[in-house]
Amino acid sequence: MGKQRDLSTAIVAQIQALRQQGLTQTKIAEQLGISQSSICKALKKNCGKRTNCCGVRKTSARDNKQLRKIAVSNRFKSTSELTDLWNKQTGADVSRSTIYRRLRELGFKSRVPAVKPMLNKKQMEKRHKWAKEHGEWTAEDWQKVVFSDESRFCISFGDQGPRVWRRGGETYNHECVKRSVKFPPERYGLGMHVCSGVGKLCFLKKTVNAAVYQDVLETFLIPTVEEQFGEEDFIFQQDLAPAHAAKSTKDWFTKKQLEVLAWPANSPDLNVTENLWAIVKRKIRDRKPTTLDQLKQNIATAWEAVSAETCDKLVKSMPRRLQAVIQAKGAATKY
Repeated sequence: MGKQRDLSTAIVAQIQALRQQGLTQTKIAEQLGISQSSICKALKKNCGKRTNCCGVRKTSARDNKQLRKIAVSNRFKSTSELTDLWNKQTGADVSRSTIYRRLRELGFKSRVPAVKPMLNKKQMEKRHKWAKEHGEWTAEDWQKVVFSDESRFCISFGDQGPRVWRRGGETYNHECVKRSVKFPPERYGLGMHVCSGVGKLCFLKKTVNAAVYQDVLETFLIPTVEEQFGEEDFIFQQDLAPAHAAKSTKDWFTKKQLEVLAWPANSPDLNVTENLWAIVKRKIRDRKPTTLDQLKQNIATAWEAVSAETCDKLVKSMPRRLQAVIQAKGAATKY
């Protein structure tokens, strides 16, 4: 087939005039008896770098300002839902793709939200107070702490849930994060570590009560601290899980003459072990275990592979974490 001749200037002008009147490319092609591909090429050729090559913009600066308000007030709505809201409020009839482009122009991007625990006002106040009380601790002070944390594992990690509209620098804004609620895990691992490296890893298949937890401490905590600290003093960190806060568990620590660090509720951003679990889980996702035995082996391998340098770097981040909590007045931070 020979090369198609270029359209005359008069025809191109006619195409542009019809497009500005709101006619679609298909309608223009039917009216002028020209192929739709020729219509499309004519419009693109005369619009440069997409400077409004498809006619008059359907949204004004005022409309875009209103769209920004809608997006900020409805962070977790999909593009289709935001389009419906915008059309309902303005009485316009704008497509989903147009709203998507405007959101991008306004700096919004659809992202998987960061997950942070739900904090009430009282918990935020206690976190703020605790951070101030320990704000003068140095990295050397934190190197005397044995950090611990539990994490739930399963073969399927599930989907990531709804996405959120946010702009640059808004990742950890209060209104942009997904709230998590704690539930008793069916199967989890308990890990302990200090600045010089990770300790022994414990796997449990049943719900942990105070008696089970104390047995774990006897079996795993004591060997870890003896190996890492010898006769030196240390402080043990744990969260406020029911088994940890039980009276019998407190009595166990008293009997063993072990100092326990007071800890604010719902504060995984202050526990550096959370970051180690994140490293382990990323590696497990890459390996994609298909059985529980494979999962357990992968967890153990990934945990043991954590370097002393990584542990030391995380422990030294504690002063910065406390300052972040103070600046946030107890709210969730980026850590």
